Amino acid sequence: MTSTTSDIEQLLTRWDGLGVVTRRDAATGSWIFIALHDARLGPPTGGTRYRLYDRPADALHDAMRLAAGMTAKWAVVDIPFGGAKAVIAPPGPLEPGARRDLLRRYGALVESLNGAFLTGEDLGTTPDDMAEIAAATRRVLGTDLGGHPTDPGPFTAHGVVRAMEAVVARLDGEPSVAGRTVAVQGVGDVGGPLAREIARKGASLVLSDTDGGRVAALADELGAAVVSPDAVYDTECDVFAPCAIGAVVSPQTVPRLACLAVCGSANNQLASSADARALRSRGILYAPDYVANAGGAIAFAHLHRDPSADAETLFASVASITGVMTEILAESAEREESPLDTARRRVERKLAERGPAPWS
Repeated sequence: MTSTTSDIEQLLTRWDGLGVVTRRDAATGSWIFIALHDARLGPPTGGTRYRLYDRPADALHDAMRLAAGMTAKWAVVDIPFGGAKAVIAPPGPLEPGARRDLLRRYGALVESLNGAFLTGEDLGTTPDDMAEIAAATRRVLGTDLGGHPTDPGPFTAHGVVRAMEAVVARLDGEPSVAGRTVAVQGVGDVGGPLAREIARKGASLVLSDTDGGRVAALADELGAAVVSPDAVYDTECDVFAPCAIGAVVSPQTVPRLACLAVCGSANNQLASSADARALRSRGILYAPDYVANAGGAIAFAHLHRDPSADAETLFASVASITGVMTEILAESAEREESPLDTARRRVERKLAERGPAPWS
C-alpha cells in the first residue's frame, strides 16, 4: 500500500460523512474528490474548489472539512440542501485548454451522479469555469434563465455586511458599521466587494492582502490604509474580517488580536473550536463563519428555485442573515457561551428534526 493510499484510507475511515467520490484524471494527473457529507435536509450541495495541494490526502481532507461546513451552513439558515464539497487538485498549473477539458470531464462526473450532488463556484473557480462545467452537467447552481453563471462573491460579501451589522449591534446597540474601523484580510472576490460596501456605509478601512498590487489599488479607490499580511492581526479595529484562507484565528494569533469582534467570509476561520472559547475569554465577539458567509449560498439557492430572479431580489434574500446572527449572539450571551457553541446547537436541532443520519 502506498503512502498516498494509506493517508486517504485513514481519512475515509475517520470521516462521519456519506461517502466520497474519487477520481484521478488520467489526462492531467489531477485528483478529484467529491465529499458528500449529509443528505437529511436535501441533496448534498457545495462549491467546487480548484487549487494546488502538496498531497492528494490534503485535498481530500479539505473537501471533507468543507463539506461538513456546508451541512452546518445549510442547516443554520434553514435551506433544504445537504452538505457537500468538491475539490479538483491538479499537479501544477495547466494550460487553458487542458484546464477547460478537465473541467468538462469533471462536469460529466457530476452529471453521472444523477442529482446526488449539486455544485457551484468556490475558491479557485470562476463564473467562466462554471460555464465549462455546466456544458457537461445540469447540476450547477447559480445560473440564470440563459444558463449564464452568476458570481457569488458580491452576495457573500453582502451577507457578511448583514452579519457584521448584527455583531456591532451586539457590541453597543447600534446596528451600523458607520464610524467603525474594519480590518479586511484578503481583498479578492469577496473581500473586495465587502470593503466597497462597508466603505459606502461609512466605515474606516484597513486592508491587507498577499497581492500587493491588488490591495494598493483598492486602498487608493477607497481611501483605506494598508498593513502587511502579518501586521493585520495587531491592527486596532472594531471588527477583524478574515476573507482569505482558513485557520487564521489560532493559538498564535488570538493573543495578538486588537479587535472587538471577528466577522468575515473565510471558511473555517478557526484553527480549532478551542479558539472560539479563547476569543470569548478575551472578550472578543466571534461571528460563526458558516453563518456570516452564507450569503452566496442563500442567493444561489434562491436562484435555483427561481432562475428569473434579478440581482435586487437575490440581495434581498441574503438579509435573513442579520436575524439569524442576532438570535445566535443573543442566545450565546444568555448562556454565557461562545456563539460557535450556540450555532452548532442550532444546526443539531435542525438536523435532528429530520431524524438520524441515514448511515448511523
